[in-house]
Amino acid sequence: MSPAVESPVGTTVQEASTRRAARSDVYRAEQDRLAPYREVARQVILLRTRHRISQEELARRVGTSKSAIVRLESGRHRPNVETLRRVADAFGTQLVIGFQDPPAARPASA
Repeated sequence: MSPAVESPVGTTVQEASTRRAARSDVYRAEQDRLAPYREVARQVILLRTRHRISQEELARRVGTSKSAIVRLESGRHRPNVETLRRVADAFGTQLVIGFQDPPAARPASA
């Protein structure tokens, strides 16, 4: 008799993703690849919801389609820097891009 398989019903997406990442190097690598895109998506969604506008309104302000905003906010597609600049302009903000050492490479604070 094989061990019981836990049902994904009732678990969060994060819990299911964590379990799958623990079992699959390929899945974990894809999650790592998408992490920066998800962070950009999170920031765009946060900005849009703080301004209380719809995806349709953001698309109009940016000069693109709603489907382009949906893709951007999905976090599964590489965002175009020009699109991000237009999103920033749509909110009267500035797009800031920078580089940061990973935590392990940062010098210890004194």
